[in-house]
Amino acid sequence: MAKSALDWIALILLIIGGLNWGLVGVFEYDLVAALFGVGVVAKTVYDLVGLAALYTIYYLFK
Repeated sequence: MAKSALDWIALILLIIGGLNWGLVGVFEYDLVAALFGVGVVAKTVYDLVGLAALYTIYYLFK
């Protein structure tokens, strides 16, 4: 099955989220917060990563 653009976006967001959590776990360094601060932009990135995870759960079972 070919991946759509949405599938690729979700995958990239999950990779970003996973790497960020790895940095938080190992080095206690939040890259998203460092790049975007603690405001609306960082919250939006976190929200998009969460939505990507939910979409990936859907994708897994379709």
